[in-house]
Amino acid sequence: MQNRAVGLVARISTGGWFEAYDLFMTSYIALGLYREKLFAPLAQGPAGFATFVGAGFAGMFAGTLLFGWVSDRFGRRATFAWSLIFYSLTTLFMSFAGSALAIDIWRLLAGIGIGVQIITIDAYVSEIAPAAGRGRLIALSQAVTFTAVPVVAFLSAWLVPLDLHIFGAIVPGWRVVAAIGAAGALIAWQLRRGLPESPRWIEAKNSESSGRDLSRPEPASQLSAIFSRALRSRTLMLVAFNILQTFGYYGFTSWVTTLLFQEHVEFVHSLEYTAIIALANPVGPIVAMYFADRLERKWQIAALAIVIAIAGLAFGAVRSPIAIILWGIAIALSINWFSSAFHAYQAELYPTRIRAQGVGFVYSFGRLSAIGVGYAVAAVARGFGTQGVFAMIAAAMALVAVIIAVFGPQTNRLELETISS
Repeated sequence: MQNRAVGLVARISTGGWFEAYDLFMTSYIALGLYREKLFAPLAQGPAGFATFVGAGFAGMFAGTLLFGWVSDRFGRRATFAWSLIFYSLTTLFMSFAGSALAIDIWRLLAGIGIGVQIITIDAYVSEIAPAAGRGRLIALSQAVTFTAVPVVAFLSAWLVPLDLHIFGAIVPGWRVVAAIGAAGALIAWQLRRGLPESPRWIEAKNSESSGRDLSRPEPASQLSAIFSRALRSRTLMLVAFNILQTFGYYGFTSWVTTLLFQEHVEFVHSLEYTAIIALANPVGPIVAMYFADRLERKWQIAALAIVIAIAGLAFGAVRSPIAIILWGIAIALSINWFSSAFHAYQAELYPTRIRAQGVGFVYSFGRLSAIGVGYAVAAVARGFGTQGVFAMIAAAMALVAVIIAVFGPQTNRLELETISS
């Protein structure tokens, strides 16, 4: 059973690889967007890069909040495949767009598909994993997924500074980087054909249709179930958590190249530094695989939030290339270990029949706050420089640690049905 689960998680994560490529591409193609004069780094209004960042997260907000029910209704397997096809194609169309407005619109649509897939993968993996290895398998999923980050980083370091001659036309390199990410659509259906449906989802649907689940009265809607007496406190805790962790996670990952560029690090060097830092992204989940089921997840999340805060402050203060790379690696490693832990954690806290919608609801608040992160980073960077940005990130992550430590339930090695009861 364990070996079969590992194989299934690896296949699901192959689809998630393209989601990570698409999501983390934001920071790495930024300098190409500036170079083509489509956006300005810290400008206000429709020409500002914050609108591009915000468009993606606005789409993810809609995808997680409004479409979380799709996975609970139609199943993990079908939703996984169709969301992958959708965001891959919209990213391909974005790579051909000729104006900032068109780029933002296609980015918003891609964000919807990415949001749906994120919560579907979380629910899918948590439901096929045995209790004793659930954290490790979700960390494995993240490790496979995050290998996309150094790939897109090094492709960007190579291609973004270039103008390429393709079929007689001059194509800016960032457009090629974006188009490569659309390859996920080519493998989506093949991946789906080899995947079984989640057995827990099938059981939950059968119980729902046959009326056997009489031990607990059904709420009037899934939203009311999320706020039922049993789940209300953890829902509110996860809403606050997601709002704040977004500042730490995407404040760094979406803006690191821009922040280095603003600190007068040369165009090419900014891409080179961030590409080296990106190598640490899959290492974080690999470390998480070892500790995932050995240490209680809530304490991992709280401790890592503090580490991210400290490393972020140090990164904002240093200027030498070696120090930038070393502290950047420390952030990338800890931030993706943190990601592995919290993706496992929040999927564990809801019952199967509403897992995708429950995770989607709380996760959507992170996507909503991420829209504001771009504007907050731009405003703080203008007024207080990069050190001010990382001070803001550190404060948010310190609050994350407090929220999880005080209000988070323990979950390690418990059956999903026990945790959510």
